[in-house]
Amino acid sequence: MLLDTSAWIEFFIGSEKGKRVKEILYINDCYTCIVTMAEVTNWAFKEKISVKPLIEAIKNLSNIIELDEDISVLAGKLNFERKKLNKKWGMLDSFILASGTIYGLKILTKDNDFKDISTVELL
Repeated sequence: MLLDTSAWIEFFIGSEKGKRVKEILYINDCYTCIVTMAEVTNWAFKEKISVKPLIEAIKNLSNIIELDEDISVLAGKLNFERKKLNKKWGMLDSFILASGTIYGLKILTKDNDFKDISTVELL
């Protein structure tokens, strides 16, 4: 299972959806795309929360997927295609989707922009 930023944020705030994320983290081999760290960091600064413990939790509870040429090229293609369907779709979402696609992982997210993708589980 690949956790996107919204799943991690739900986990960190301890919401009801975050409890579901916690269950998934403890029963599955979970992954996180490295770009999620940037989004979590941005969220933490907005919320005035210390970043380091969040990043450490992500690293300790999941396997980090680094970006490479295959992910980057697929992300560009996916971004081009998804923008036709949803003007709000962002490049970081494309990196997450590309990572999940290349590694054959289901994506766990709260983000409705992913709702039409069969390999996504919405929180």
